[in-house]
Amino acid sequence: MKKEQRLAEEIYEKVGGKANISRIAHCMTRLRLDLKNDGLADIGGLKAIDGVMGVIEDQTLQIVVGPGTVNKVAAEMCSLTGLSLGEHEEIDEGTAERVHSDIKAKNNTPFKNLLRKIGNIFIPLIPALVASGIINGIANFCLNAGADKNNIILQLLLFMGGGIFAYLGVLVGWNTAKEFGGTPALGAIAGIFVFNPALATITLFHEALVPGRGGLFAVIFAAWLMSATEKRIRKIVPNSVDIIITPLITVLFVGFLTLIAIQPLAGYLSTGITTGIKGILDIGGIFAGAILAGTFLPLVMVGLHQGLTPIHAEFITSTGATPLLPILSMAGAGQVGAAIAVFTKTKNRKLRNVIKGALPVGFLGIGEPLLYGVTLPLGRPFLTACLGGAVGGAFQAFAGTASVGMGVSGLSLIPLIQDKYLQYIIGIIIAYLGGFIFTYLFGFKESMAKNIK
Repeated sequence: MKKEQRLAEEIYEKVGGKANISRIAHCMTRLRLDLKNDGLADIGGLKAIDGVMGVIEDQTLQIVVGPGTVNKVAAEMCSLTGLSLGEHEEIDEGTAERVHSDIKAKNNTPFKNLLRKIGNIFIPLIPALVASGIINGIANFCLNAGADKNNIILQLLLFMGGGIFAYLGVLVGWNTAKEFGGTPALGAIAGIFVFNPALATITLFHEALVPGRGGLFAVIFAAWLMSATEKRIRKIVPNSVDIIITPLITVLFVGFLTLIAIQPLAGYLSTGITTGIKGILDIGGIFAGAILAGTFLPLVMVGLHQGLTPIHAEFITSTGATPLLPILSMAGAGQVGAAIAVFTKTKNRKLRNVIKGALPVGFLGIGEPLLYGVTLPLGRPFLTACLGGAVGGAFQAFAGTASVGMGVSGLSLIPLIQDKYLQYIIGIIIAYLGGFIFTYLFGFKESMAKNIK
């Protein structure tokens, strides 16, 4: 039996089987399950499964199994349940006894819900963003190195790498409508409303409309409004004409409102956010960089880090690069340094094997295996990893590095860095060293290894 098949079957059993699973999804490292009855899930049993690196109890049960593996485990889970990936099975809310309601209530704050919803919109897009970002980064690296911009191979790479960013609003609109229970195609239309180049030919209230104004914030709000409007209209429209009347009224209403109000308001919002963050970095300098990088791992720990994706996208759209991504990526580098320190000190064979398996992807910017398999279970190394990341983040803020695209962090981000490649690499090394030194001197004792079962 393959490892992924075994993992899927054991997880399937510990969460209560087919009857208790209403939705299966995944991100880069986590299997995400919506359960009908949280009380049927054996959390301790899930954590004890060989190959499970961590379990996060949130609105969605998140089981960390690692990059690459998660795709295959999710596919096996779909085979076991008969559900398609991302398909949501309807459940009777009255019979769903929420035994873990205290955990859900704690995580059900408006701010966390907002980040969680935004994360759910962008998680399915991550593979496309990563692939396109790296292709784009390599092509721009070649241009910066003096390559001929008329070279056909280079032109093709720029075409393939830049495509998703030209149509990202459509994909985000589709996923937003899907997340809020609307028709995905209508959400895609919301994205078209915001980014359609034809807007430049229209003057409204004596002011020329601007394609892309408000960015992905405008798309998300317009697509949400599209879903909310569609559901309300459907309640009052007769079934016989629903297919005609409901989408027609929805698109007309949201279309006019997007151009008149949503785009301008979202434009002020996106400008305020990017200007505010840039101002904090300019004024706070290394201190601001240290705080941002040092507090990022806790955000990853609870799965809310994807909620920052539209901020990166808005930076790239408005200024050409995001200074935030290189700073935040230092959190993972600090964790790599912490893990190396633990590896050099411990004699625990299981712990050493976990670190050996998780370090390669850690260097490439995928930190969850180290987070849930090493630093978080040990406790103190998690804190010293944050300190190491803070040191690296302070340097990146001082150096003024920025990324021209979105992708995973660590060494994989190097092709996406705008000009200051050497400074970014130095920052990574500083974060490695910071995480290593803090952990080696203060963060780990052999007695902590008993937490690794």
